Amino acid sequence: MAQPGPDTLPGIWDTLARFVSLRDANVRWVLAGSALLGSASGALGAFALLRRRALLGDALAHAALPGVCLAYLVVGGKDPLALLLGAAITASLGTLAVGAITRYSRVKPDAALALVLSVFFGVGIALLTWIQRHPRGDASGLDRFIFGQAAALVPADLRLMSVLTIALCAITVALFKEFKLTSFDPAYGAALGYPVRLLEGLLAALIVLAVVVGLQAVGVVLMAAMLVIPPATARQWTDRLAVMVALSAGFGTLAAVCGTLASFFAPQLPTGPLIVLAAAAIFAVSLAFARRRGVVASALERARRRLRIRDENVLKTLYQLEERRTAAGREVRPRHGSHLEEIAAVRALGPRALRR
Repeated sequence: MAQPGPDTLPGIWDTLARFVSLRDANVRWVLAGSALLGSASGALGAFALLRRRALLGDALAHAALPGVCLAYLVVGGKDPLALLLGAAITASLGTLAVGAITRYSRVKPDAALALVLSVFFGVGIALLTWIQRHPRGDASGLDRFIFGQAAALVPADLRLMSVLTIALCAITVALFKEFKLTSFDPAYGAALGYPVRLLEGLLAALIVLAVVVGLQAVGVVLMAAMLVIPPATARQWTDRLAVMVALSAGFGTLAAVCGTLASFFAPQLPTGPLIVLAAAAIFAVSLAFARRRGVVASALERARRRLRIRDENVLKTLYQLEERRTAAGREVRPRHGSHLEEIAAVRALGPRALRR
């Protein structure tokens, strides 16, 4: 591997300075759009994860593709609002289809999700292929909804994403108590008189909007990751739902910023996959070093527990040896106590561990 020359480091610092100062308009748009995506998907993904519906976002993202294609055919152009509205409609139909299949058949929820995902995505791919084979002048770029193309975001897209994200966050904050109750104990919520079915439908609609927000940035294939990885990362750090939702939104935003920075230094790599890889890296660090649930913290706690059990066993052995001496009528020697050999005969401990 070649060492960086004298002209390389100034170029790197200049690139970093341009990113930090946001002098490039394209960087501002991509960074803002990615941050909006990370915050919205992270906050709502926490509820989906706790309700054991983490794959619902994956199904909704795939179900949104035929809506994009149908909206293009109906409108006759790539109007952002029309495309996202079409995506929202078919994603909502996908949600209703999953619920209907689960409720009125013996198909399990995971199988219903897989069925809806594959069928809707197959229809979307067929429509997209037909559109690209019969171009109408501006069909190029529709395929970016599959893998995402954050670099193609324009101010009109950002304005729409900003409105949707603000609405999502406002509704989530306003109905946080209700969403919390229906996520943990819907039967108790129904007994208290809450419209549980309506709240569940509203939460599913908000997840649909979060999916729609992220389609242009990371695409259909990777959108599920942005609904799962940030809340899974936040879950490693806290047991409180409010803190988890806030941390999830923060981790999603951090992953968006890191992925955008990585794509700025490597323009040949797409931004969407880099955002997901950044989120996965943050999750790996949290999985290893989280304060209580991390692998390192768990290993240290197990080691402390083993030491404590060993100490208690040694103390128990000392007590039992003294009891045996007393029962045998021997003189108790409080100053000298038991010899190490006596303890080792009862407890299988090495000399060094026994002395410690």
